[in-house]
Amino acid sequence: MKPRTMRGPGLFISQFIGAHPPFDTLGGLAEWAKELGFKALQIPVSDPRLKDLADLPEQDALARIESVISKAGMVVSEIAAQRSGQLLAVHPAYDETMDALAAPDVRGRPAARQAQAERDLRRAIGRAAATGAGKVVVFSGGLAWPYVYPYPPRPAGLVERAFDELARRWRPLLDDADRAGVDLCFELHPGQDLHDGVTFERFLACVDHHPRVKINYDPSHFLLQQMDYLGFIDRYHARIGAFHVKDAEFTPGAASGVYGGYQDWLDRPGRFRSVGDGQIDFRSIFDRLTRCGYDGWAVLEWECCLKNSGDGAREGAQFIERHIIRVSDRSFDAALGASMPAETIDHVLGIARRS
Repeated sequence: MKPRTMRGPGLFISQFIGAHPPFDTLGGLAEWAKELGFKALQIPVSDPRLKDLADLPEQDALARIESVISKAGMVVSEIAAQRSGQLLAVHPAYDETMDALAAPDVRGRPAARQAQAERDLRRAIGRAAATGAGKVVVFSGGLAWPYVYPYPPRPAGLVERAFDELARRWRPLLDDADRAGVDLCFELHPGQDLHDGVTFERFLACVDHHPRVKINYDPSHFLLQQMDYLGFIDRYHARIGAFHVKDAEFTPGAASGVYGGYQDWLDRPGRFRSVGDGQIDFRSIFDRLTRCGYDGWAVLEWECCLKNSGDGAREGAQFIERHIIRVSDRSFDAALGASMPAETIDHVLGIARRS
């Protein structure tokens, strides 16, 4: 593994899209983000709130994206399609609530909703290829999630069947991505069947270790699950294709813990925070990712139950800039290097004595 300098800061714009300028157009958001110091945007494959992209034919939308990004002097870090991935595999228990994420014309029609999700994911793959980003961030969807902590116990074979079906739905998309030279980076997220290392490995086996299956590394979800988020990098670094810089904190109480007691975010023991305000050791994360050769983007995802988004974005750009490690092109002690003949080395080691 050769250390590499990662790129950044990038910004995932979904949490910043709003009804008023500059947040209601991609162009406005790009200029705003640039002024804060961001160099790349992670762009959702679809969001009707972006007025300068709404209702455009695909080629026109793609041309608009490329024009806006180029004018701002930025690049597309990844295409974001988490919602489409989630809608690709919805358990019936969530049908009505998941409809809130779907286009109005497919709500109440699960088969049509799934078909639309497939089309949107293919569109995301096409955009990632055309913009040069080469990566799409996705959720896996969740067929087995209602049974994550079951009583009575799960029927034998239920999880295996769920993952086989999940693989059946994703495999054609992975093959499309492979032909386009695009990685699908699964964000391991509670609520999805792929939410930790074990479930990722299970899915990977079901798709025959497909080369386009990658991970969007987001330590906030691992902290809230009480996982070793640094050890995760050591174990899965070869599959990490994208990186969300998002902070979190976990303070267990006498009344609730990991599950949160159905409370609002502000009152849960586990909460998302603006980067730098939580408990995650980002200095060690940037160090390990750099040593493992990750040279993708460090992308801010702002979600916080306290701080406003404007401060979170401004501070986040500065935070990422400070944490990126510019890899040295030479060893600090290179000038002290010495060479010796083999026989001298043997003598220094005491392997062979001079007569």
